[in-house]
Amino acid sequence: MNRNEKKPKQERWHVVLILGLLIAFPLFSCNSCIENPNSTEIELSLKSKQLVEADNEFGIDMFKLIDENEDGNFNISPLSVSLALAMTYNGARTETKVAMEEALRVSGFTTEEINHAYKSLVEALKEADPLVTLEIAQSIWYREDRTVLEDFKTVNQTYYDAEVNALDFGRSDALDIINGWIEDKTHDKIQDMIKRIDPSHVMFLINAIYFNGEWKKQFKKDNTFKGDFTKADGSVIKVDMMSKSDSALVLYEESFSAIELPYGKGNFNMVALVPSDGKTCDDILQELTVENWKNWMASMNKIPEITIWLPKFKAEYEIKLNDVLTAMGMGIAFEGGHADFSGINGNRDLYIDYVQHNTFIDVNEKGTEAAAATVVAMKEFAAMPMFFKVDKPFIYAITEKETGAILFIGKMMEPAY
Repeated sequence: MNRNEKKPKQERWHVVLILGLLIAFPLFSCNSCIENPNSTEIELSLKSKQLVEADNEFGIDMFKLIDENEDGNFNISPLSVSLALAMTYNGARTETKVAMEEALRVSGFTTEEINHAYKSLVEALKEADPLVTLEIAQSIWYREDRTVLEDFKTVNQTYYDAEVNALDFGRSDALDIINGWIEDKTHDKIQDMIKRIDPSHVMFLINAIYFNGEWKKQFKKDNTFKGDFTKADGSVIKVDMMSKSDSALVLYEESFSAIELPYGKGNFNMVALVPSDGKTCDDILQELTVENWKNWMASMNKIPEITIWLPKFKAEYEIKLNDVLTAMGMGIAFEGGHADFSGINGNRDLYIDYVQHNTFIDVNEKGTEAAAATVVAMKEFAAMPMFFKVDKPFIYAITEKETGAILFIGKMMEPAY
């Protein structure tokens, strides 16, 4: 099916739940801090806070665009995609730079502000909760016989702690080396992500995120039962339904109800948004904006004791984001001959071949394990030499230009002179 054709929708409550998990990494509401006294208070600069909002807007917009063409389970990590693209952005110039700012929703920020804000945000997230494992890593791999400007290397090493490696892409194990880095940083949850290295590939910019958090209060395995789950078409299936009684922050809106389930000390949470009777996930998505999300999170109220049912699930997902990012405004970055990434090598011969995004998530009684990786593959554009070879049987004609009259017309199957 063409990606631009609208597919029939299925119920995706846990898709929105995952959105809450993966977008909410950088989102800390004051209400949550009050209700979770053990959580770590995080101080961010004004620019970093503004970047969080821009990042959440980017993630929500991207999620909605993907949702338009997906009819099954899917999940994304906006933070992973934005970090990989932020590294790439440091090499963008002229119209390409403006287009990437639009797509990333960071128009109005200077390059230095963006880099500083991401550095502060990542450092804060990694230190937020010692009871939760959150690992964020970046790397850049470039063809060893190509020039990469020192400024481009330095800025990504300084602000994104990126490993920068020259590599012979022609080596038989080159693909294994790069994929091995991704597998290592995602604890083997994402494997064989890059399928091949083309002769025209000159650089791969990669982000990897690994999250492993135990519920602040775990579900007991003995309480897991086979429960009913009603699909979008009204049919009912049996699923492994976890159950526990706990205090929780909840929200009841006309179109949905929401609950926040904390990990570790409470800095990280899973947020589940469940459609009300007669409503669907599409109704929630129509209301989902950065401003509404902030208001929803701030409006949650604590219930001292509530019985919670949550299905166990495990899922993997992968998507090439070219079409989505083009729709978000950065199409020029994918156009060889038009893209300007001269900040990488000093020339305007680089463009993005693809942005690949893979995710993994496992939700069970103990907690949640999730991983994501994003690869930005850069190609080298070379203007093709112009040839017109008449080297096979052909038709020919002799015409008069003004009248359009055809004076002779013929077919040559075997030229001889």
